[in-house]
Amino acid sequence: MKTTINDFRFQLSNYGHYKVTFESPVTGRRWSKLINNMRLIDATKNEDYPKQKDLETLKFLCKL
Repeated sequence: MKTTINDFRFQLSNYGHYKVTFESPVTGRRWSKLINNMRLIDATKNEDYPKQKDLETLKFLCKL
């Protein structure tokens, strides 16, 4: 199953930091992480059609 932008929730935490929550569409389990990589946030949250590679990278960071 492909990861989509709808699997993520973004919450601005502080300047340059987002709390990103990934929810698995299969199990419903959630992982959250504070992300400060604004290049990755811009490539996912702020894009109409984010690249699968960027979504997978963000998912990996959330699961660390």
